[in-house]
Parts: sequence; C-alpha cells; structure tokens
Amino acid sequence: MLRKPKKRWTPSNWASWKPFGIGEQYPNNYWEVFRAIWLSRDRLPYAWNILNKGVCDGCALGTTGMKDWTLDGIHLCNVRLRLLRMNTMPAFDPQLLEDVEQLQKQKSVALRELGRLPYPMIRRCGEKGFRRVSWDEALNVIAARIRATTPDRLSFYITSRGTVNETYYATQKAVRAMGTNNIDNAARICHSPSTAGLKAALGVGATTCSYKDWVGTDLLVFIGSNVANNQPVTVKYLHYAKKAGTKIVVINTYREPGMERYWVPSIPESALFGTKFAEDFFLVNMGGDMAFLNGTIKHMIANDWVDQSFSDRYTTGFAELKATLSNQSWEELEQLSGSTREQMYTFAKMVAEAQKAVFVWSMGITQHECGEDNVRAIINLALTKGFVGREGCGLMPIRGHSGVQGGAEMGCYATVFPGGKPITAENAAQLSRLWGFEVPASKGLIAPEMIDAAYQGQLDVLFSVGGNFLEVLPEPDYVEDALKRVPLRVHMDIVLSSQMLVEPSDTVVLFPATTRYEIPGGVTETSTERRVIFSPEIPGPRIGEARPEWEVFMELARRVVETRHVASLHFENTSVMRQEIARVIPQYAGIQHLQSAGDQFQYGSSHLCFGWNFPTADGKAHFTVLSPPQKELPEGCFLVATRRGKQFNSMVQERKDAITGAVREAVLMNASDAAKLELKDGDAVILKNELGQFKGRVYIAPIQSGNLQIHWPEGNVLLDKSKRSTEGVPDYNAVVRLEKI
Repeated sequence: MLRKPKKRWTPSNWASWKPFGIGEQYPNNYWEVFRAIWLSRDRLPYAWNILNKGVCDGCALGTTGMKDWTLDGIHLCNVRLRLLRMNTMPAFDPQLLEDVEQLQKQKSVALRELGRLPYPMIRRCGEKGFRRVSWDEALNVIAARIRATTPDRLSFYITSRGTVNETYYATQKAVRAMGTNNIDNAARICHSPSTAGLKAALGVGATTCSYKDWVGTDLLVFIGSNVANNQPVTVKYLHYAKKAGTKIVVINTYREPGMERYWVPSIPESALFGTKFAEDFFLVNMGGDMAFLNGTIKHMIANDWVDQSFSDRYTTGFAELKATLSNQSWEELEQLSGSTREQMYTFAKMVAEAQKAVFVWSMGITQHECGEDNVRAIINLALTKGFVGREGCGLMPIRGHSGVQGGAEMGCYATVFPGGKPITAENAAQLSRLWGFEVPASKGLIAPEMIDAAYQGQLDVLFSVGGNFLEVLPEPDYVEDALKRVPLRVHMDIVLSSQMLVEPSDTVVLFPATTRYEIPGGVTETSTERRVIFSPEIPGPRIGEARPEWEVFMELARRVVETRHVASLHFENTSVMRQEIARVIPQYAGIQHLQSAGDQFQYGSSHLCFGWNFPTADGKAHFTVLSPPQKELPEGCFLVATRRGKQFNSMVQERKDAITGAVREAVLMNASDAAKLELKDGDAVILKNELGQFKGRVYIAPIQSGNLQIHWPEGNVLLDKSKRSTEGVPDYNAVVRLEKI
C-alpha cells in the first residue's frame, strides 16, 4: 500500500513563511484566471462550459472538466487558461489575407491573436495574398494534384495540440488509401525514443504506471523534465506526494526553480506558504545523463544494492551490463556527466534505500542524438530494483500535449501501423483485408525527412494540420527554403501561423479547422497514463465554414481513390469510427462505449507489466549495454540546450517566464563561468557556431558550469538539422562560442 498524505499542515514542507510568497518569483495563477475571464468576456458561458465539461486540450494530464482520477478537487492550470481564448475567439476578416506583406513581418503570437481562420483560402505564385474559395474548389485542386503525381511525392503531418484520436485514425487511414505511409505526427520529435526504448526493453510502448503512483511512493525522480512549467497541474500531485513522505529528486542541467518550490493555487496551505518539492538536485552536463546513470548503477553493483533475485528471474543482459560498467572509469563518467563520483553514490544510495520508485522523464532526455540510449539508461536503473509492474513503481515518459499519446497508437505514424504494429508486408495485408483497399507496406517519411524531401524537390504535396515547421525544426532558413519548393502546400489550423505565409512555389491552400469542442458527436483523447477519455461537443458559437479535420481527410481520399474504396472511406460520425478503432487496435477495446462526459478507461490497467509479466519475445525485461557518447568540448566553448518558458509547444505566450524570471533573449549562465569572462547579469552576448548566431543577454542562473540554456524557437538557428536520434528526433542542443558585444 502507498502511504497516505498527512491531513494536517506540514510547515517543514513550506517554501516560505511569507504569506503568498510575497517578493518571490513564481506565476500569479490567480491573475491567469482573471486574464482568461477578461479575454473571453464576450463568450463567458461558452468558455465556462469548455472548462467545466470539456477534456483539457493542454498537457497530457487528461482532466475531464476540472476533475481527474488521481486526486479530488479542482484541477485547472495556467496552460489551459492560456489556450482558452483560442477556443472562444471570433474569426478574423478574410480580407486581412488579401495582401500578406505586412503579416509576414508579424510573429506567430500576433498572428494567433488576429482570430480564427473562417474559410478555405487559396494563394497562387505571384499573388499578393489569399482569396476565399469554396471547400469544393479547394478539395478539387488538392485531389487533382495528388492524382497527377505518385504517392511517394506526398507527405502529411499532424500536430499534437488539441488533436484527438478520431482525427489521427481517420487521417492515417485516408493517407494510406491514397497509397503512402508518409504520415507523421508531433510524437516523432518528442517521445519516439521513449517508445522505442520501452518497447525493446519491456515490450510496452507507453508509461508503465499511473499518476496515483506519485503520491506515497518512496522516491520520485524527474530526469530532464520540468513538470512545474510544462504540466503545471501535476504540482498538486507533488504537494500531496511530499505530505505522504515521498522523496522528490531532480537530475537536470539547470536547478529548475519550479521544481524546487511552487505555490499551488488550489491548495490553501500551498497557496499561502508554497511547497518545497525537490529535496536534492543533481546537476549534470547537457547530454551527461547516461554517464550519471551508469555511474549510479556502478555504485549499486559495487555495494550489492541490486535486487539480484529479480534480475535473475525476470531479466536478461545484466551480466553484460555489469561487465561493460566495470570497464568505464570513474574519471570518464565524471568528465562526461559533469557530476562527481560522490554525487552518483548519494543518488545510488537513495535508489537502494527505496522500496518503491517512479522515474519521470521528458525532452531533456529524448531530444538528443542518443535519445534512445538515454531512455534505456533510465530503464536499466529501474530494473536494478524491479521498479516496474507494481504499485508505487514505474517508468513514465510524461507527455506535454493532450493529443500526442494517441497519435502513434492510432497509426498516424510513418513507421508503424495502428496499434503500434510494425510496417511489414504481413501487417499491411491484414489491414488491406480490414479496410478494403491496398495498404502500402514500406515505411514512410518521418517529419524531418519530409522537409529534406521538400528541399530536394522530391515533394509535390505537403499537407500540414496545425504545427509550424518553421518554429520547431533546426535551421529555420533551411526549412523556409524547403517549404518554398513544394508545388502545393496545404495548411489546416484554427489560427494563422508563420509557415502559412511562406511564399508559394505554385499554390498554398488554407483550411479552417474546428476545435475538439466543436466536433459533432464528441471525440476522445489519450492521456500520459494511457487513459482514454471522452470529450463531448460543447454547444456554442461556430466559426464560418470550419470543419473537423477527419471529415476533410475522408472526403479528400474519396476524391482521389477509385470508387470501389468509398464504402470504407466514410464514417457516419465519430461514434461509428470508434467502433472501427476498437476492432483494429486491440488495446483500445472499450473506446466504442465512450459517449458521455466523464466516460473513460485506462488501457492496460493501472500498471503495465504487472506482476513482472513482460510482453517481450522471451517474457523477460532486457538490460541494455550502454557506453556514454564521447564528447570533447573545444577550449572556450559551451554546451547549449534550447529550452522552454511561458510557451506551449512552439506557441510563445509571454515574453517573460514567470517561473524563472528569464526573458526570451536570456542566456542562462553559471555565475562562475560569467565571472571568468567578466560578464554580469544583462550583458549583451552572441552565441556562435558554424550554423548561425544568437544574440542574447546574460542571465545568471543555477546551471551546471560549462553549460548554457536559451529558449526555442529563438535558439533553433544554432541547431544542426543533420543531428537526429535513431527514431528521427532532432538534437535540440549545440556547441557554441560566446562573445561579449
């Protein structure tokens, strides 16, 4: 049994004795509520119903209304409040797009605030802007272009913000009916290394535990993850975890202020005095996680802290890992990790003393060339004590967006079919029989490869639902050049984005999309903890001719393929689609019964691999032999990581991060590094490498020496597009020189 939180107030956990943290740097969550009310004042009843009845379109926590399945009470965060206006704002006047010259100078935040995209619009090469067209005309233009080319010259990309399972499923089916597997989604550039690592080691491709396991476990470890910033609703869980005696530890390059303490607005005790979260921070170099974790395991082996009984009965590969670690010197592990042998011992002792532990990680682990091995290093450590498949234990790649978990599981992926099945001739044939048309059997282009193909003139059609390649991929100038070379680009979204305004090679089509709350019949999303949740349609105002993405893709496919396919490319409504999803994707059996607000189920139950039953070929969990990547930092250079602050995905929401106090141009820097270079807070500097330069200002911060952090997308000019993980995740880190201006 997990320990229960203490009911009485616990001053030992307070962040400050100053009421409401007066003078401290942290988000004013109450102001966010008033701000949301003010911005949606023209549609307050509709805004309230979205918050109170809809499934959150923010992070992948998965609240229904303002309740969830982990703790009682209200669950509402400033990420969701910041997104609210996008769901309630009126449309902009389409005449605004008749000449886009001035709009091209605007940042995406300003473009979003113009209002909702109301009608289909088209722009041809040489024209100043867009003109309104009918859905029929626009779809005919796209269908004719698709029929005139070959499937290998088509690409389709779906973002994760607010995207629902039904959209993912219908889109991938339509695309495959048109003869290609060139379909990918935002999961590619965030957690695809996690899926690959978990699948290979444990036989499962998602988090093995539930959020409930955070509260009352012995040890809760965050590695390269900042939930206070990216999943702020979860700080409520951290508060109660502390009250239950859970030790919280963070391994990161930067001592994240929000992970150190936070004022949780919905809990009176924390709202008044704040809550201290992480008891220990272990600072490592950018990319030094694997070396730090290998050193931790090396200590556990040396001190006989490994659960040898579990290892012998339920795992393979431990002897090989042990032999490899014996040949990795402490000097090497210290140099690569940026940490010390003593710190690794301290952390190893915490792991050894814990009877239960949960490991949570995010982009700080996955967005590296070695992202898959970083994940495997975490799995290795968890397996030393059997911290999987039981209460209070687990491995959790926490998702940042409400729709992303279901993306690959619905098959909206270039490298797998629905249900995560590999793309093989056998699986393609099985789907062909189910769907009534021939399904391609070769892997498609992943998201970064689509841009490469566009740059090389190998794409005739690029269809992007949401997202913004210009602001999420490395080398933005290269991305813009690539977009300019695609004869037909189609962008479907609820608002304008900068990539829509890139000059057309031939034709650009804009399609207005509905939000999840506007889709007739309701839809579903899948949360980080594998919970499939029904989100009902919310009655209210509707925008122009906006349509659900799934309907558009079904209609487009029907216009492209032969008549005999039409019967299998039609869904009467989302309820009928969910019946098919349940047949095609076994783990989603039960989705067909979701039809009302609050309906949900957790596939795989609360714990995958429960009872240490691993669905691998040999029925065992697999340790992986890992050697940290050898990186030598040239003299006078820094490691730089791009990071987030007051933004959601690529959508920048504020110039200043309320948690850290850093503005967009901030260069987070260690105090001793700054002193050596005779730099102080606010000094103007340039970061340079062979790819580009970033102008910023020094921001002294508790960051590992030799490392810098800057925001993205601003920092993407320093990133190398050729550096990707095995699964195709761009490496969002670089080596730079720093010069004072």
